[in-house]
Amino acid sequence: MIVEEITNELFKMQDVKYRDFNSKLIPTVDKESMIGVRTPELRKYAKQLVKREDVREFLHSVPHKYFDENQLHAFILAEIKDFGVCLEEVKNFLPYIDNWATCDQLSPKVFKKYRKELLTHIKEWINSDKTYTVRFGIGMLMEHFLDEDFDPAYPEMVAEIRSEEYYINMMTAWYFATALAKQYEQVLPFIENKKLDTWTHNKAIQKAVESYRITDEQKTYLKGIKVKGK
Repeated sequence: MIVEEITNELFKMQDVKYRDFNSKLIPTVDKESMIGVRTPELRKYAKQLVKREDVREFLHSVPHKYFDENQLHAFILAEIKDFGVCLEEVKNFLPYIDNWATCDQLSPKVFKKYRKELLTHIKEWINSDKTYTVRFGIGMLMEHFLDEDFDPAYPEMVAEIRSEEYYINMMTAWYFATALAKQYEQVLPFIENKKLDTWTHNKAIQKAVESYRITDEQKTYLKGIKVKGK
């Protein structure tokens, strides 16, 4: 079976020191469920597996036992060239994502060619009750809709999100920091008018100020509109 074959191959690529280091960065994942395969190895293996006819057997064997299998799953989806097939597989996988790393690594290449079709699904993901589905939706808006396809309606969608989940709020802050770097004049009013909750507002400013894409003058102004005492 391909599932057992993949697990065995992953253990052959195991780097225990890397596992121990990585486990500290992803506190929501049990260290015992980490094999410790480095990202370049997983990407290389994913490109081999996506060509196999039986790869869907692995993709549908969720929930996976190991974190590295989730990472591999994300990288396989990134290589699927048929938009419809890729979208279906992403939707099947999203409910099983349980950490920020797998969520953020999931970035199908084919989505770039189908942004218009993708937008409807992004709206659904952002309104999900699952933490990492929401985070993924925000991430897709950040990746695909901050350049030539930008519309002020998109940061409005993100600004309306209210959550107690750290990993959603952190992604929202990251989104607005990136949006300020790319669309400063159009996104600044969201910060000036305090459209975000206080923690996310301040975190977005912090991340923006850390960016080399924000001018010194802009950084000074942003620092001045942080909410004090928070």
